[in-house]
Amino acid sequence: MNFPNGEVRGRRESRHRKKSWLRRAAGRAVLAAPRAQPHTQPRLLAPSSAAHPRRCCPMFRSRRAALVRRLWRQRCAAPGPEDGHGALKPAAHALFKKLKDEELELLVQAVESRGAWESGCVWAPRGDPRGAKQALPPQVLLCRLYRWPDLRQPHELKHLSYCQSAGGRGGCGDAAALCCNPHHFSRLAVPETPPPPYSKSSFSPSWPAEPEHPQLLEFSYNRVEWRDTSLSRSTIRDGYWCKLAYWEHRTRVGRLYAVHEASVNVFCELPRGSGFCLGQLPAAHRSQAVRRARGKIGRGLLLSREPGGVWAYNRSEHPIFVSSPTLGPPGARGLAVLKVLPGYSVKVFDYERAGVLAGWRHPGDGPCDTHSVRISFGKGWGPCYSRQFITSCPCWLEVLLNQPR
Repeated sequence: MNFPNGEVRGRRESRHRKKSWLRRAAGRAVLAAPRAQPHTQPRLLAPSSAAHPRRCCPMFRSRRAALVRRLWRQRCAAPGPEDGHGALKPAAHALFKKLKDEELELLVQAVESRGAWESGCVWAPRGDPRGAKQALPPQVLLCRLYRWPDLRQPHELKHLSYCQSAGGRGGCGDAAALCCNPHHFSRLAVPETPPPPYSKSSFSPSWPAEPEHPQLLEFSYNRVEWRDTSLSRSTIRDGYWCKLAYWEHRTRVGRLYAVHEASVNVFCELPRGSGFCLGQLPAAHRSQAVRRARGKIGRGLLLSREPGGVWAYNRSEHPIFVSSPTLGPPGARGLAVLKVLPGYSVKVFDYERAGVLAGWRHPGDGPCDTHSVRISFGKGWGPCYSRQFITSCPCWLEVLLNQPR
């Protein structure tokens, strides 16, 4: 079939335009199609901590490890005579593992504050920590580690009055638990030995010729002197087991402080706590000697009434000197003066001995208050010192005990 040239040419152009349109449409379709992604493994989500609670354990382990490191850094710099550096480490770490998290934190607070304030009890099972070369009771182990490297036996220690283990009590009603807080203990300035037999008909009672721990004792005897009659026993009212009078040389400063509680702190500077604060007592004129002595009082002492007597615990960093009718041997002339080192306790008054010694007065002795205890801060007196009488000491305390009726 023959077509005119113009018609043939028109059909060719139409087919050409159609093919061009199809090519352009195909190109746009290719560009619009999504690119093929490379083949990858599906990403796995990490399991939640709730499904795997063990993943939280390393955090708690690191917390306990940090507490143990802090405890080990606070140990005494100088080891004991029988211990090299790190000799107590196995026993200490075995004990730390037995403590709960709360008790471990209490122990850290106690050793880092160095007893500046009263801390809680740290309960540990009675008995020796296992896995250690040296079997030590928990309280002896921690006291040797943090306070007294030369400590050897438990009977050299005494529970402080505010410790819940005092008197053999256990923690939370559990008699098998024992407080091992090293700052709930003091060392005994006088060995805890049974009192000698008393006899009013004999003036030579049995008394040890040499003390068990001679390095802890420093006695001197001074002549009995009469005290200020304004502090008569009649000033003590019912309900007070004692009253405290603070003296600077021969001058009494401030009023009498009545003590109702079983224990009282006597101090100049104490971060926490309450009691008889000597730093708040005003004085018109103080000598340099008095100012220096007051600067050494610091945390002072803890005075506590316990079954059978009254105890004094030296909380300061300097020695105190104590005089009491019941400290010296029975029948001795004059009153004994005992030096009490920092961290040590002494039974400053024994009620039973006081009643017996009242009948052993020598005819030549002057008047004496048999229920009065005197404590000097930092300065001793007596034959071994340049100060013969306590009134020559710059700062001292008089404890006026209420006589039992």
